[in-house]
Amino acid sequence: MANIELVVTRTRRIEHLLRERYHAEGKGLHQLITSCEERLPHEIIPKLRFIATVRNKTVHEEGYKLDDKAGFLAACRDCEEELTPRSGRFVWTVAALVVLGFTALAVWFYSEHWHRINLTP
Repeated sequence: MANIELVVTRTRRIEHLLRERYHAEGKGLHQLITSCEERLPHEIIPKLRFIATVRNKTVHEEGYKLDDKAGFLAACRDCEEELTPRSGRFVWTVAALVVLGFTALAVWFYSEHWHRINLTP
């Protein structure tokens, strides 16, 4: 039962990413992949097909054992990273660098000009 839970929880995230980010349509993972295949990065399509096949065998075949658990988890991790948009990380990195830059500039400015600032009117 643990393999079924592992496989279903890992593939659910990939299905969500395909539906939300790539506008995939269909019932199964293979149908989702086929419906948005032209929009997907070509190097992950074989990994996605492997994941879909393992998922179908795990759920539908009685007594199926997941032999290559490490390979399955690595394929899931690679696909999730590739399908997750990177713009969020890039935007937050740029924002943090801008804030740190302005803070450093302010510290430098006040350290250079603090003795000239007259606080009494």
